[in-house]
Amino acid sequence: MADELLTPTVRETRRQRLAGLPVAVRIGILYVVARLVTTGFFLLAVTVTPLASRFGTSPGLGTYAAGWDAWWYWYVSLYGYPAQLPLTDSGLVAENSWAFMPLYAYLAGAAGWVLGNWIAGAVLVSLVAGYLSCLVLYAIVRMRGDASTATWAIVFFAAGPLAAMFQVGYAESLFLLWLFLALWLVMRRRYAWLYLLVPLMGFTRPGVLAFALFLALHGIHRWFTRRTEPLPRRDVVHIVALGILSVVVGFSWQIIATIGTGDPGAYLSTELAWRRNWILDATPHFLPFEGFVQGVQFWASQSGIGAATGTVILIVAVAAIAALLLFEPHVKRLGADLRLWTASYLLYLLAVFFPQSSLFRLLLPVSPLWGAAAMPRSRVWRIGVLVACLLMQWWWIYNMYAIAGTSIWTVP
Repeated sequence: MADELLTPTVRETRRQRLAGLPVAVRIGILYVVARLVTTGFFLLAVTVTPLASRFGTSPGLGTYAAGWDAWWYWYVSLYGYPAQLPLTDSGLVAENSWAFMPLYAYLAGAAGWVLGNWIAGAVLVSLVAGYLSCLVLYAIVRMRGDASTATWAIVFFAAGPLAAMFQVGYAESLFLLWLFLALWLVMRRRYAWLYLLVPLMGFTRPGVLAFALFLALHGIHRWFTRRTEPLPRRDVVHIVALGILSVVVGFSWQIIATIGTGDPGAYLSTELAWRRNWILDATPHFLPFEGFVQGVQFWASQSGIGAATGTVILIVAVAAIAALLLFEPHVKRLGADLRLWTASYLLYLLAVFFPQSSLFRLLLPVSPLWGAAAMPRSRVWRIGVLVACLLMQWWWIYNMYAIAGTSIWTVP
């Protein structure tokens, strides 16, 4: 009987074998399983797609993968950017490809040339970048927690509500790869590679200005903690130079769009064109924070609770997020850099974004917070979070792909 008690169970044996595998293999297995689950959700969505859906009845997986903004990346890879901005009947700038950065589009185009199909290349780039993002995120969380915490953080990330982004023609997974590498390097105080990563981020998708703010806050934090962590002069030079580079790269696309079209407001006017999908009389000029306030008031009015109530909800939400980043114990254990990045990026969203269903997708850059969600060691908690992730993933796929375009709240 004693020998039987000492014999590990089959489950424990499997766990030990999995733990003995190289990290890249373990993460790869988890990532493949997560992708199979997402594929299953897409196949289920095909069976419930109504005739009124943007994708019609019985669309294929390729149709979904090429849907929504993926079409714009395909257009960029094939036709580039217009020298003359298209206009609406009212004379305002219409939606056009200047809203989409070139790196993912052209990289997907190169992969598609090899595979013989652009969307196949795009999905391949997304899949590979997503897997590599998981590896880097594991390394990031591992710096602040044990292997179990880091592994569960990857499970939540790979199977999370927006996991479909890893296998469609969107630039998110590629941007996350550059971003996670950049955050990991900052946490390790190895700044030199950031001179390459900042331009890669900046020409993959918008968001590098948030990284500029993060570098500023990171530098300030290192200055005030220099007695406990030495701040060499070379680090000061790197932080300042990289901050300047991030600002330059962040505004460079506007300059390129100006040169390409002859219109100084080409890029901002293009971005504002999407806002008119909800607010027809939206101002043709960009004002920081205006879009988010307008959006909250718009959705509050649509919900029947009134614009003033919506503004109050926004203020309470901002205060709650600030309190979470400042005081929540598990978030604090992630360290100052990840909290400063999260604050910087959320402030950036508040300044530039009009909130709609794309907000969920745009929150992907704060994915290091999955590390905090994975820290409680309760199996019930972790399984509960995973179940919630899968339920929300299906909800998102159902709304964005199955019944796509049947309401104003269905844009990925």
